[in-house]
Formats: sequence, C-alpha cells, structure tokens
Amino acid sequence: MRHSSSQQATALSRLMYRIPGQTYLWFAVVIFGASSAVTRKITEIGAQNFIGGQNPISLCNVLFVGNLCALMVLVIIHRQQWYLTALRQRSGQEWRSLIIVAILSGALAPGLVFQALALTQVTNVVLVTRLEPPLTLALSIWLLGDRVNRWEVLGAIAAFVGVGLTIFLQPAREAMMQMGGFHIGVGELLAALSAIALAVSTILGKKRLSQVPLGLYSIVRTGLGTLIFFVLALVLYGRNHFMGVLSPFLWQWMLVYGVIIVVVGQSFWLTGLRASSISTASIVGSFAPIVGIVAAYFILGEVPTLAQYMGGSVILLGLVLSQIGLQRRTYKSALTNAESVPAEQAIEANTGFKGI
Repeated sequence: MRHSSSQQATALSRLMYRIPGQTYLWFAVVIFGASSAVTRKITEIGAQNFIGGQNPISLCNVLFVGNLCALMVLVIIHRQQWYLTALRQRSGQEWRSLIIVAILSGALAPGLVFQALALTQVTNVVLVTRLEPPLTLALSIWLLGDRVNRWEVLGAIAAFVGVGLTIFLQPAREAMMQMGGFHIGVGELLAALSAIALAVSTILGKKRLSQVPLGLYSIVRTGLGTLIFFVLALVLYGRNHFMGVLSPFLWQWMLVYGVIIVVVGQSFWLTGLRASSISTASIVGSFAPIVGIVAAYFILGEVPTLAQYMGGSVILLGLVLSQIGLQRRTYKSALTNAESVPAEQAIEANTGFKGI
C-alpha cells in the first residue's frame, strides 16, 4: 500500500513538472482577478443569513480570517526561512521598516479595499487600484533613482489618466463627496488611498528590505498586518465587531474562500514563478484587471458604465505600453547581464488585490 501511494505521488509530481509554468500563472491570475467579485458575493450571502443581528460574513471577518489562512499557508511554504538565527540577523532598521510595511500593505491597504468594496462597484475598485503601478514607478524614479524608458513612462501616464477618468466621470449616486468642484465616490477615494499605501510600501520594501528573504518578509507582513488590522477594528468599531468570527456558517464559506483563493491561488502563483521568466509573469499578471471586470459581470451582474469603459480602455492602453517598456528593459538587462526587476515586485504591482 505504501509503495503504491509513493508511486502515485511520484507520478503526480512528474505530471506537475510537465505542466508549463505559464499555465500555473494563468490559473492563479484567474483566481486572483475574481477574488474581489467573490468577496462581495459571499458577503451578500452572509447578509441574507444574519446571526444574532449581524452578518457573519462581514468584510472585516473575511479579511481577518482570510489573512489567517494566508498566514498558515505562508508559514508552510516558507518554513525553512522562519528560524531564530534568521530573525536575529535582521537589523533594527529592517524591523522598523517591516512594521511600517505591515501597517501599510498588511493592514491599511486591504482594509481600505474591503471598505471600498462595500461602497462602490467591484469594477470601480479594480480600475482605481490600477493607480498603484504608475505611483510606484514615479516614486522609484524620484526616491530610488531608477532609470526607466519612455514606454514605461507613457504607460504610467496613460494608467494615471485612465484612473482619473474612472473616478471623475462616475454618475451621481449616494456615498459621494465634493472635492475641488468634482463629485468623487467615497469608495473610489478609499481604493485610491489603498493604491497610494501599497505604492509607498513597495518603495520602502525595495529601499530598506531588499536583503530580507521573501518568505520572512511575507510572513511578518501578513502576521503583523493581521494583528494590527484586528486591533484597529476593535478600537474603531468596538469589541462586538468580530462576534461572528467563530460562526460555523462563516468558516464553511471561508474554507472554500481560503482553500481556493489563498492556498490554491498562492501555490499556483509561486509554482508558475519558479518555472517562468520575469517578463512572462509580468505579462500574465497584467491581465488580472481584465479578469476582475469579467468576473464582476458574471458573478455580480455588474454592467460597465461609460466611465468604466473610458477609464478601463485608457488603463489597458497603459498596460500595453508598460509591457513594451518592460520587455525592452528586460532584453537590455539580459544583454548586459544586469540585474532585472525582481519577479515578486512585478507580480505585486500587476496583479493588484488578491483576496488577502
């Protein structure tokens, strides 16, 4: 029996190695792209099944429990980097930077995205959070002195204009505020603030945490971010805010959410990265916004508005221009044996919100 099980495991391992890395990346992008629509859908299901006068699948509960699932997956995947010696090797500046990154990208940014999902359409959140890549590019040029080509600059400008069109051409509705003569949706504003927080976090990580192993970085960011989010939610909303977090109904859905989006999505993504080039991962990851918009249509029935069509078209143009620039920079780096853009950074910037 043991021999048979061993043979089956070996056969499965060989089959996985035969599957192209791009296939794993595409599956992961489909999962990550649909995560916003899936998150909104399961909260709507929870709203139809109140327990004790509360929605057991509230956005805060989903974020908190989803991050716990992600943390467990990250510990398992990167357990070899999680040991006492590695922790002691980190300097005081690195730990301070890790804490700031955890606050920005592990607590503040996802919290803002989840709140935005409660106030506006998923399509708006998907498009507005595309503000992150051009902001990251601008900050990297300003603060880090990075050199980029004109295609990347044009792509960033187009993406920025597309996000602006999406925000300022929104039809009048509730939960809007006036700013500089324009009516801006609160949800869109929160999504933009989330993108800013992620851009600052990315630059800080690139500048001060480049020597920290990816596994240690991910675990600390997710763990501290979850803890900080939990404490902030208790302070802002009261100790009864997480009353439904132990609800069996919540955990039934979070088991599906956690397994598919967190475990399967992250596993496919990491497997695809190891078997693919940086440029391939970046190109595949850039399709996440398109998947998000399509998922919002099929899962939630969201029909794109004129503002979303116009803004989304310009953002897609920006993605194409950025990819041309990245391909040229990667090609030049290969010719000169220069260090290329880390794959993890390209992924974080392109895929956007990944459900956690």
